Amino acid sequence: MATAEVPTRTIPKDRPSPIAARTKLNFLLDAALLMNFLALVILALIVRFVFPPVLHAEGWTLWEYDYDAWMGAWFNSLIAFTLLVLIHVMLHWSWVCNVAARLLSNYRGRAVRADDAAQTVYGVAFLIVLLGIVGGVVATAALSIQTPTF
Repeated sequence: MATAEVPTRTIPKDRPSPIAARTKLNFLLDAALLMNFLALVILALIVRFVFPPVLHAEGWTLWEYDYDAWMGAWFNSLIAFTLLVLIHVMLHWSWVCNVAARLLSNYRGRAVRADDAAQTVYGVAFLIVLLGIVGGVVATAALSIQTPTF
């Protein structure tokens, strides 16, 4: 008994499929997030448990780097981690909006679906709100700090 061959769609070898490219990008981003998270944990543990308290850390070095250098590395790693998380959320923004719309639909009892333009507006507004919160806390801290009295 002869079997019929099913035609298959071939993708040129010089051009990866969009799904494969997106999967590879997500994998690389997640791997970068994992490595950066490990760096954050290691740096925080070194600063917290290897060095003495900051007031007594002057002159102490670890692998030729002092406390300030280790704190600088930790802060730079934190900034990189924040940017990687932001990119991760941006790449998955339509999924975030769809889940939020589904949850809103369940709450309100009617279907809610945001189009691409609305999703972009929501994303920009959400980012502005987050930056406003961070900026507000930092500004409040800067205005509230007290100098030592001698």
